[in-house]
Amino acid sequence: MVIEQEGTHMTGLGKMAGATAAIAALLLVAPPSEAQVNKKQSTQATKLTAVTKTTPPQDATKPHRLILQVNSNEPAMMNLALNNATNVAQHYQDLGEKVSIDIVTFGPGLHMLRDDTSPVKARIKALSERQPSISFEACGNTRENMGRAEGKEIPLISEAKVVKSGVVRVMELQEQGWTYVKP
Repeated sequence: MVIEQEGTHMTGLGKMAGATAAIAALLLVAPPSEAQVNKKQSTQATKLTAVTKTTPPQDATKPHRLILQVNSNEPAMMNLALNNATNVAQHYQDLGEKVSIDIVTFGPGLHMLRDDTSPVKARIKALSERQPSISFEACGNTRENMGRAEGKEIPLISEAKVVKSGVVRVMELQEQGWTYVKP
């Protein structure tokens, strides 16, 4: 293609630049081919199918099961776990669905269930009376180690159930299909 402008001939580079610009302009305004459209629609359908297959609907008769881990001696963390438990229990109660919630404490989080140091024991007592679907589990290993360190038996609130190991309890519940959340 030879382009003349007022009697001058374009150089080889000029011709290539002009041709490149013309092709680029065509590509910008040309509609996608039918093959490209079909491929894009097929890819979108495959993604939608994959999402649908990986998220099966929840069986309304199957109870929801949640583990909340507390391993911090921070009152804010303890209250957050109690807030989460309360909200989840209320949500499923409103839907008429069953839910079980285990709050598992270990390490410094055991203070949540200690009768002598818990900053939330009154709240736990009230919550236990309103929501029997929420249970509280204390790590026996932590309790034993704290007792040795403090030279006394560690008293727990009446709502607490002792398990051998808090971490093992969390693992076993997860292996049984429970949902794990660390507030």
